[in-house]
Amino acid sequence: MSSGLLLSLDNNDFHLLKIVSTAVREMSEGELLQIEKARKLDISEEIYFEIITKKTAALIAACCAAGVASVTTDEKVINQFKEFGINTGIAFQIKDDLFDFGDDTSIGKPTGIDIKEKKMTLPLIYALNNSTWLEKRKIINIVKNHNDDPKKVAEVISFVIEKGGIQYAEKVMHQYKDKALAQLASVPDSPSKQSLIQLVNYSIERKK
Repeated sequence: MSSGLLLSLDNNDFHLLKIVSTAVREMSEGELLQIEKARKLDISEEIYFEIITKKTAALIAACCAAGVASVTTDEKVINQFKEFGINTGIAFQIKDDLFDFGDDTSIGKPTGIDIKEKKMTLPLIYALNNSTWLEKRKIINIVKNHNDDPKKVAEVISFVIEKGGIQYAEKVMHQYKDKALAQLASVPDSPSKQSLIQLVNYSIERKK
């Protein structure tokens, strides 16, 4: 990222510098927001999407916007591809969330790793929002104080599955995938467009 900033300065590409520097700021804000909210482990969907939009989607959005800005100054087109990047990035992160509740032999990521790291993912947030006060209190206590106990972590995973957290997250992930693809609808067919479509599909179909 820093090399990109220096290259933009060397080439007097200040519009590219603005795109990259904005992404750096947003990623920093997202990290700080996640640290702040992690203390209580009681994150709303609104806060969750704010965090992942800044932490994950901002980088992909900046890459897409900078690529377009290198060949046109049309702000409408640049923003169109920035939105494409944001929606792709959000879908990518939700897929990452889902890995926490799958079979580690098929996805290549240890089951429950986000729970062990006290990260609030979309499936877990949905499950907590659709549980009783006592259920919510119990699960948050496990995540906060017993996240190194495999049996307790498995209990949280079962809770999320039973509450429909997986199905909900998959539905939302596909909604963002569709939003990303919709941004490409007006773009003429080309190898580049096909590559972007493949990027979106990879984001939600990857195994790790």
